[in-house]
This record gives sequence, structure tokens and C-alpha cells, in this order.
Amino acid sequence: MAKINTKVTDQTDFFQGNDPKALAEKYGTPLYVYNERILRERCRDIKNLVTYPNFSVNYSTKANNNLAFLEIVQEEGLNVDAMSPGEAHLEMMAGFRPEQIFYISNNVSKDEMQYFIDHNIIMSVDSLSQLEQYGQLNPGGKIAARFNGGVGAGHHEKVVTAGKKTKFGINPEYIPEFKEILKKYALKLVGINQHIGSLFMDGDKYIEGVKAILEIAKQFDDLEFVDFGGGFGIPYKKLEDQARLDIADMGEKLSKVMFDFAEEYGKQITFKVEPGRYISAECSVLLGTVHSIKQNNIHKFAGTDIGFNVLIRPAMYDSHHDIEVYNNADETEEITVVGNICESGDIIAHDRVLPKMTEGDVIGVLDAGAYGYSMSSNYNCRLRPAEVLIRENGDVVLTRKRDTFEDLTRNLISIKK
Repeated sequence: MAKINTKVTDQTDFFQGNDPKALAEKYGTPLYVYNERILRERCRDIKNLVTYPNFSVNYSTKANNNLAFLEIVQEEGLNVDAMSPGEAHLEMMAGFRPEQIFYISNNVSKDEMQYFIDHNIIMSVDSLSQLEQYGQLNPGGKIAARFNGGVGAGHHEKVVTAGKKTKFGINPEYIPEFKEILKKYALKLVGINQHIGSLFMDGDKYIEGVKAILEIAKQFDDLEFVDFGGGFGIPYKKLEDQARLDIADMGEKLSKVMFDFAEEYGKQITFKVEPGRYISAECSVLLGTVHSIKQNNIHKFAGTDIGFNVLIRPAMYDSHHDIEVYNNADETEEITVVGNICESGDIIAHDRVLPKMTEGDVIGVLDAGAYGYSMSSNYNCRLRPAEVLIRENGDVVLTRKRDTFEDLTRNLISIKK
């Protein structure tokens, strides 16, 4: 089959002999397709990032919470972060022990804190008031805290999570008050953490943030760990040959910073990183079907079943995803690819040069494994899609069923008598 603009899945052998059109026919579209081999490769990339011995990779489940996905991450020897009791519940289902989970809280209730206390999972707070709340619930307990080192980075202002404009973390000037609350409740501070933002492609910015949080770490005695956060970017513009993040160079620089700090601090504490997107994004292609081709004034549109209820990143963050078209077209055209949601912002790709499409064609949205299904919804009462996994031997297995009308209405209660 002649293919135009499919060099990414061809080069990576993403489908491993499976025809994407046959997958779409068998499982329906939209359909999230994952590749186990690529997922395992990304886990190993980060596990081997540094030479420092006490190093932990904590996969950020918020990026992709598929159970089979988490089971593979657990098999690869990674630990995990949790942002909610629901994520922790899934992680434990996947085989992670409580001591392998790090709960990073943000503006949470006493009930939510109590869940993690009851399950013996270390948690991080990111305000003085939340530390006070934790102390009331668990005096004498162990706690971690998120600090704002002042260095932020990310591909969009909505994902910059440190610096002067963020809601996250405790500013360094409040450390004296922070220590007073620790003493008041006899709490033991076991670790500190940060997150500068998401999708950075400049490793030096990350190193700058690491150095900033380590300056804060020096103000606390006997820490067990420092968590540098994540945000490791991936090249979303592969059809334009966008360069990858140079993790080899970043890892070399990061190793030196780790060893230097350990020598000054007097012990080799554990250092953690939190890659979510880097682990999950590139192992997924989102398949959809073209149901309409239309011309409105000067714009031509390909209407698909990939609405922003299925993939919200382009609408929310103006994010770019490369698109492949699985047909026999031998010419291209400029076209805007849209979804089926009743919103003007339901656009996957503006004015892209793509193989000429017709109704019934199957398209693939690349690098959809991070913040794809995990941010999906039933908006417009649309049913969330199925997910399948291409195993390392090429077999395809269903890992999440497509929603049904029963799923959509399960929790609704009629007031009619």
C-alpha cells in the first residue's frame, strides 16, 4: 500500500505488521493503539538516565492511567506518582506497593489526606495550611513538601508549574514558618519536591531548576529524598524532523549535580524524577475515521470522529500532533482536520498539508499516549473510546472496552415516579 506522510510509524515499525485500517474496522474508532515495545524502551531510557546509584524514576500516572500500561511500567522497575486516591487505587491494582507510590497533593480535603495516611503512602503538601492540616491528622508522621524554586518551563503557560505565576509549591521565604509547623506537630520531613513545567526541550533549563531546589534542600537536615519533577519533552513535529531532547547530555550534567550535592550534604540521598509524557506519549497512535469532507469559503475541512472529548490537547493547549493518513492517495492538499463536537474549538489540526482524503479514510494522530485518554470525557454524551495494545510479538489485545450507553447513564437517578 502506497503511503504518504507515514514515515514515523514506518520508521518505528509501530504497527508491527498490523494494518491500522483493519484495527479500526475490528475495534471501531476512535481507537487508542499502544505499542508495548516502545513503552518499554522509554522506561529504560529514563532508568538509565544517570550514573548516580540512588535514583528513582516515578512514572506520573496522570499522563496515562490504563491498567495494562501501568502493569508494564511496574514490570520495568519504575515507581509511580499519584495525584489522587483514584490514581493510587489503580497503581496498587497494577502491583505497586504503597512504598513505591509518592502522592503529590494540591489543595485537598482531610478525607483525601486520610486515605493516604491509612494506606501508609508518603505524601507531599504544597502550602503551609495543608501542612497544618496534615499535622492535625497525623501528628508525629512523615511528610514531604513541594517547594517553588523559582524556575519555570513548559510549552504553554497553562503547564508552567513553577516561577512567579504558579499556584504550586511553597516559596522559600516561608521556610521558617514551615519549620515551626513541623516542630508543632513533631512531623519528620523526609523529602522535598518540585515540578518546573511540562514539555521542556532544553535540558539546561531543567538543570537550572534542579540546582534551585537543591539550594532549598540544603536548608533541611537528614532528608531521605529530593524529587526534581518531570516535564521531559518529546518531539511532536516528527514529520518536520524536530530534534529530540538530548537526555544523554542532560543525564551527564544531572549525574554531576547529584554527586556534588551528595558529597556536600554528607550522604547519598535518593533523587527522583517524574517523567509522564516522555514515557507514554510516543507509544500511542489515536485512530479515527473521516466522515465528512467539506469546503467553507477558503477553508477545506476533514470531519472526523476524533472530537476534543477524545483528545483535548489541541483545543486546550494549542498543541501540535502530526497526522498520518492510511490511504492510497498520491497527491496532497491543505486541509483542516476537525472533530464531531459542537464547539468551534474542536480542531485537531489547522491548515495541514496532508494526503488527499475521502470519506471513510482512517487517520492516525501521533504521539497521543500522554494526556489523551486520561483527559477524555463524555462531553456531548459521547462515548469514550477503546484502547488496544500491540504486544512485543505483534499480537493485539484489548486493554479497555469502549464506553456503552449503560456506562454513560450508570450513576444517573430519575426523579420521575
